[in-house]
Amino acid sequence: MQIYDFKYEIIIFWSTEDNAFIAEVPELAGCKSDGSTYNEALDNVQIVIQDWIETAVSLGRPIPQPKGKLMFA
Repeated sequence: MQIYDFKYEIIIFWSTEDNAFIAEVPELAGCKSDGSTYNEALDNVQIVIQDWIETAVSLGRPIPQPKGKLMFA
């Protein structure tokens, strides 16, 4: 397994509905995770980023380059 060192923006917020912290990566469609703590959500989404990129590579899809702070706000 190759480790990718991309630096994507991660948005973390509390969801009362889910009773969890939600971590989203706006530049990677559908890439998000959750956790019972802020740090758990961050750790989990870093795993999901890796999985997202590995899946894109295996399917021959392009991997977006990180654009930086709040490009989608």
